[in-house]
Amino acid sequence: MRIASIAKAFSGAVALHLVAQGRLGLDDTIGQQLPRMMPAAWSAVTVRQMLNHTSGLPDYTQSDGFRESATRDPRGYVSPTRIIDWVRGSGLNFTPGSRYEYSNTDNIVVGLIAQRVSGQSYGQLLSRIVFEPARLTQTTFPTVRISLPAPFLHGYQVEPGKPPHDVTTFLSPSGAWASGAIVSTPADLGAFIRADLGGRFFGTAQRRQQMQFRRGSSSPAGPGTNSAGLAIFRYQTRCGTVYGHTGNFPGYVQWAAATADGRRSVTTSLNIAAPTGVLLARLRSVQASAVCALLGR
Repeated sequence: MRIASIAKAFSGAVALHLVAQGRLGLDDTIGQQLPRMMPAAWSAVTVRQMLNHTSGLPDYTQSDGFRESATRDPRGYVSPTRIIDWVRGSGLNFTPGSRYEYSNTDNIVVGLIAQRVSGQSYGQLLSRIVFEPARLTQTTFPTVRISLPAPFLHGYQVEPGKPPHDVTTFLSPSGAWASGAIVSTPADLGAFIRADLGGRFFGTAQRRQQMQFRRGSSSPAGPGTNSAGLAIFRYQTRCGTVYGHTGNFPGYVQWAAATADGRRSVTTSLNIAAPTGVLLARLRSVQASAVCALLGR
């Protein structure tokens, strides 16, 4: 299955690991780390602001370039630099740090910074820092390959009065890159989120930074009251609190969360487009009930 924007939690794990190693600082700016690659207007944005979506960076998925690419050549390869090119001429949407606004561009830039400070490709970083330590044997980071390893969950586009349309391979994952290209399984995804909350990827100091929350919801919103930390969200439900991430990609809506100690986790997968209205409320209710079961309440 495509885990969609839960891949942002993987991006956060990579970044916080590099912070723990002293190779990167949460208050390092785009101007310091990628001075020639990024627009000057973005130079003051920090790694911290990108990880908690307070950067003000324009969301590339709302750009004309993204829409044209998805229409003309949806299965074609898209490089990270081309993704940036789609919004290169745009200024910031607001003063960095002043408010929360979910942006897929945040994690693209974080991935590029991680490559620069480490000297490794983002795929190599995922393997070394996340996949191998957490023993994620069924998790991959495809950018060129569009098909999924069998067996897999098919993703569908569903419209009233029409038969479901399989969109599993409609869109190249390269256009999501560090923001959402990872393919995994429910078991591996649960193992990842437990490892992330259990301190497998970085130290106590980075954990304290990660768990500083402000108002903000994941996309789509998760159960209960949502708050945004560093590449992770807090979900305060009627039965208790869990931490994780949601995501959506054509045909897939995902959620993974764990207890604060990383000992227990829950994942949900929906193989249609992100729901809205009554259906989203129903999904969030199911997820909240799962939290109650997880916490034994």
